[in-house]
Amino acid sequence: MTEFFHSCTTNERKREIEELLNNFAQQTGAWRHCLFFLSNTRNEYVMMYSLTVFENLVNKMWIGVASQDKMEIRSCLPKLLLAQHKVVPYFIRNKLCKVIVDIGRQDWPMFYHDFFTNTLQLIQSPALAQLGLVMLKTTSEELACPREDLSVARKDELRKLLLEQVPTVLGLLTGILETYWDKHSVIASTPPPSPTSGESVELLGSLFQGSQYSKLLCQPMATLDNDSQQLCCLVLECLAHLFSWIPLSTSITPTLLASIFHFARFGCDLRTKGNKVDRARLGVLAMTCVNELVSKNCVPMDFEEYLLRMFQQTFFLLQRLTRENNAHTVKSRLQELDESYLEKFTDFLRLFVSVHLRRIESSPQFPIVEFLALLFKYTFNQPTHEGYFACLDIWSVFLDFLTTKIKSRLADRESVLNRYKDALVLLLREVLNRIQFRYNQAQLEELDDETLDDDQQTEWQRYLRQSLEVVAKVMELLPSHAFSTLFPVLQENLDVYMGLRQFIVTSGTSRRLNISAENDCRRLHCSLRDLSSLLQAVGRLAEHFIGEIFAARFSDALAVVERLVEVTCYGSQTSLYDLETAVPSVLKPDLIDVHAQALAALQAYSHWLAQFYSEVHSQNQSQFINLITSAIDASSPLITAKVPEKLLLSSCHLMVSITSTVRPVFLVTLPAVQNIFNLITTENQTRRLPQEAHMLVCRALSNMLLLPWPNLPENEQQWQTRSSNHASLLAALTREYRILRGTVNITPRQPDLNNTVIQQTLPVLRDIVDSISGESTKSRQICYQSLQESVQVSLSLFPVFIQQPDVTDEMLAFFLTLFQALRVQMGVAFTGQIIHTFLSMFTREQLAASILQEGSAGCRVVQKFLKILQVVVQEPGQAFKPFLPSILSLCMEQVYPVVAERSSPDVKAEMFELLYQILHQNWRYFFKTSVLTSVQRGAAEDTMENEAQFTAAMQAFGQSFLQPDIHIFKQNLSYLESLNSKHKLYHRKLFRTSMLLHFINVLLQVLLHKSHDLLQEEITVAIYNMASVDFDAFYSAFMPEFLNGCQGVDTSQRAVLARNFKLERDLPSFTQSVQRLVNDLRYYRLCNSSLPTGTIKL
Repeated sequence: MTEFFHSCTTNERKREIEELLNNFAQQTGAWRHCLFFLSNTRNEYVMMYSLTVFENLVNKMWIGVASQDKMEIRSCLPKLLLAQHKVVPYFIRNKLCKVIVDIGRQDWPMFYHDFFTNTLQLIQSPALAQLGLVMLKTTSEELACPREDLSVARKDELRKLLLEQVPTVLGLLTGILETYWDKHSVIASTPPPSPTSGESVELLGSLFQGSQYSKLLCQPMATLDNDSQQLCCLVLECLAHLFSWIPLSTSITPTLLASIFHFARFGCDLRTKGNKVDRARLGVLAMTCVNELVSKNCVPMDFEEYLLRMFQQTFFLLQRLTRENNAHTVKSRLQELDESYLEKFTDFLRLFVSVHLRRIESSPQFPIVEFLALLFKYTFNQPTHEGYFACLDIWSVFLDFLTTKIKSRLADRESVLNRYKDALVLLLREVLNRIQFRYNQAQLEELDDETLDDDQQTEWQRYLRQSLEVVAKVMELLPSHAFSTLFPVLQENLDVYMGLRQFIVTSGTSRRLNISAENDCRRLHCSLRDLSSLLQAVGRLAEHFIGEIFAARFSDALAVVERLVEVTCYGSQTSLYDLETAVPSVLKPDLIDVHAQALAALQAYSHWLAQFYSEVHSQNQSQFINLITSAIDASSPLITAKVPEKLLLSSCHLMVSITSTVRPVFLVTLPAVQNIFNLITTENQTRRLPQEAHMLVCRALSNMLLLPWPNLPENEQQWQTRSSNHASLLAALTREYRILRGTVNITPRQPDLNNTVIQQTLPVLRDIVDSISGESTKSRQICYQSLQESVQVSLSLFPVFIQQPDVTDEMLAFFLTLFQALRVQMGVAFTGQIIHTFLSMFTREQLAASILQEGSAGCRVVQKFLKILQVVVQEPGQAFKPFLPSILSLCMEQVYPVVAERSSPDVKAEMFELLYQILHQNWRYFFKTSVLTSVQRGAAEDTMENEAQFTAAMQAFGQSFLQPDIHIFKQNLSYLESLNSKHKLYHRKLFRTSMLLHFINVLLQVLLHKSHDLLQEEITVAIYNMASVDFDAFYSAFMPEFLNGCQGVDTSQRAVLARNFKLERDLPSFTQSVQRLVNDLRYYRLCNSSLPTGTIKL
C-alpha cells in the first residue's frame, strides 16, 4: 500500500499493484485477513483498503456469504469500532461506521435485531455519545434515502422502521441539547447591569408577552467547552439530515424547536467569548435545521402553530442582528458575523416570504409591518453585494405576493395598500438612493462595468437592472407616489446636464468643456452616471402609463416625454459627445452614455406615443406632431458614420420604433427624413454606416413606406405612391448586387468584392422582409414587387457560389426568410423553381462533405436548407405536394445515412423536425383513410400508401433512441407523442403490429441503463401511451416476453418481477410499476453478478 501511494511509483507498477489488490479482494474469505489487518495495523492506507473490501462484500456479495460468517462479521466489526474509535483517524472511524450501517441496511431487524438499539445506547452513554451520533447520522443518510442497490420492498420497509424510531431519536437529541445548554448557562440570581437584561423586549415584544420564550431568549448565552461544542454540532447535523426526510409532525416538539433556536443565537452574538469560528458553526448548523423545516410546503394543521412559534423565534434573532447600539452600527455588526451564517439567515427569510407568508400574513399574532421594518434594516446593511442582491430578490417575491393579493381582492385593495404603504415608500426611496453615486459612491465604484457574465451583462448592469425591477414593481402598486419620488430627482440631474452648455468654449475648430478642477470633474462624473441610471429607470416605467390608465396618467407621461425630447434635442444640437474634456477617459464616455440612455428612454415611450396618436388623431394634433418632429430632429443628426457607435445605434433604434410602433402619416415628408433617404441611397462607400446601423436605418425607411398607417381607411393609405417609392428605395439598395448577375458566366473576377456585396446586401433585404412578415397582405405584396428582381438574381447566382459555404449560407438565410414571410406572394410556380434548383444542387456528395465539417458554414447551409423544406411541407393545400417524394428521399436517402452514425446534433435536429413535419402535415400521404370510412369500419383497417418510406422514417426515430444525445432523444420522443395525440400513430395497424413492442422494449432498456435519467418521466409516459393501445396484449404477451429476454435474473426472480407489476390502467399506478420493475431488475442483476461461482440458488 505504501509503495502504491509513493510519489516515485510509476503508473505501470500502480496498475500491477491494483490488479493484485483487486484479485485479493475477490477471494472468498479475504475478509478474515482484513479483520486481522484492521486489528493489528496503524497504517491508514491498509485500514482504508481493508474497509473497502468489507464494504464491497456487504454491498455486492452479501447474499452469497455463509450465515455463520455473517454472524461473525456482525459481532466483530462493532467490537472493533468500540475498541479503536478513539485512536484511529476520524475518516477511518466514519468508514467503519458506514460498513456497520450497510450491514444494518441488509439485515436489520431480522438478522441484526440490536442494530438500532446499539446506536441509541451509544448516544445515551456520555463517553460514547459522539460515536453514537456519527452512527445515527450515517444511518439516516444510508437507510432513509438508500441508493438503488435495494429492492423497492426493502426500501419501503426500512423507511417504515425508521419512522417508528423517530419520536425516540428526536427525544434523545432534544435531551442532549437541553442538558448542554442548561449545564453551561449562567443564570445569575441578580440580573447583571449589562445590556443583555432588558434589550429584547423592544420591537417584537408584543409577540412574546406571556410566552415562556421571552424569558428563555433573554437568557445570557451558554459558554461551551470544546467537547460540548463538537457534540452539539453533531446533534445539529443529525437533526438537519433527519428533518430533510421526516414529515412535519408533532414529534418535532416546542422544546426541540426552542433548543435549536438557542443555538441559532450563536451566529448573531458578537460578545460571546470562545472560538468565534466554531461558535458561528453552531449557529450555521442550527439555521440549517430551521431552513429544512421551513422549506416544506405541505404543513399539517396541527403543525401550523409550531410554524408561527418558529417565525417568532427567528424574528427575535433578526431583531438582534439589526439592533443598533453605541458600539456598533448595524452594518459593522453584520460585517463581523460569519458569512455563511448570514447566507443561511437570508435563505430563511427567502423561504419564509416565498413559502409561508400567505399563511402567516393574516394571523393577528404576527406583526407583519414590524417584520418588514426589520427586513428593511437587514437588506440595506448587507456587507456584500451578493447579500444585497439576495435580499432584493426577497423584496421582489414580496411585491409579487402583494400585487397578486391586490388583484384578487379588488374590494379592499385600498386598505391592503395602506397597511403596507409606508414600507413601500421607504423601500422605493432607499433602492433609488442605492443606485446613485451621490449617496452610494464608495460601493458603486467597486462594481465591475467591464466583464460580461453568462447573461451578457456586467456586474454594474446587473445591479442596476435588479434595482430597477424593484422600482417598477413598487410603481405598479403606488404609481403616482413612485412617479413623484423619481421625477424630481431626474429633473435635478437634468438641470446639471442642460447647464453644461454655458461651459463650452470654442476656439478655431475645436470645442472644449471648460470644467477642469478635479473636484468639479468628479461631481460632474457622479451626476452624469446618476442621470444615466435615472433615465433607465424612467424608461423602465413606460409600461405603467399605457392601456386603461392612459387618460388618468396622461399629464405625468406627457411631462416625461416632453422632457426626454428636450434633452435628446439639446444633446444632439450641442453634440456634447464631440467635446474635448479635462478627463477624456471618464467624462467622454459619461456624456455619450447619457445621450444614448436619453434616446433609449424616449424609445421606451413609443407605445405611449402610439396610443396618444390614436386618441388625438381627429382633434388638434399639433402637440403630437411637435413631439415626433423633435424626436426625429434629435436622432437624425446622429445618423452618420462620424458619431460614436453607441449613440448611432441608439438613434437608429429610436427611428425604427417610431416607424414601426407609432407610424405617423407625416413622417416621410419631414426634411430630416428626406436627408436620411439621400444618405442611404447615394453611392458613396466612404459615408456608409457600419453594417448594424445601416440595416436598422434601411428597416426604418422601408417601414415608413410599407406599414399601414393607423386610424386611416384603406383608400387613404396612398399605396400607389408608397409602392413606387419603396421600389426605388430597394433599387438603390440593391444596385451593386443586381449588377453581379451579368458577371455570372465569367468565373467570379473579384471573389472578395462579390462576396462583400452579397454579405452587405442580403442581410439588409432579409431584415426588411422579416420586419413585415406579420403585416397585412398589401404590405407584403409591395415588398415582394420591390424585391422580385433581387430574388431572381439570387437564384441565378446560387449555382455559381455553391462551393463557397459562407456565401451559400447568406443566400439560404435570405431564401428561408422569403419562404417564411412571402411564399404566397412568390406564387407556386416560382417557389417550385427555387425548390427544384436547390434539390438538384445539393447532391449526396455535396451534403456529406458539408455535414462532416461540424459547426462549419457548410453545416449551417444544410441546416437552413432543411429549415426551408420544413416551411414547404407545412404549406396547406395541394400546391407543393408534388415535391413530397423528392423531399422525403433527400431526407431518408441522402441526409439520414450521413448523420445516422455520427453525432452531428445540429443537422440531426433539423432533419428529424423535417421528418416530423412531413408526417404531421401530410398524414394522408401515408394513410388514405377518410373520416367516413373510419367511422364505418370502426377504424379497423388503414389503407396505407408509401409504406416503405413510413417504415424507414419510424426506424430512424427508433434508431435515435439508441444514441447518447439526450436533446435529440427528448425532441424525437415528443414528436412521436405528438403524432400519437394528433393522428393516433400508436393505434395504426402497421405501427401496432410491427413496431409498437420494439419501441416499448427500447424505452424500457433506456430506463434500465439509466443513460437518459433526466427524461425518466417523459419516457414512462410514452411507454404508458404505447401500452394503453392494448393493455391486455401488453400484460399477457409483452411483459412475459420482455422478462424472459432479460439477462442476469433467474426464473423465481422473474416471477417476483412479474407479480409486482400490477395490472393497473391508470398512469400513476403504471408509473409506479415501471419504476419498481426497473429498480428491482437492476437490484437482482447486481446481486446475481456478485455471487461466488457455483452458488446454488434456492
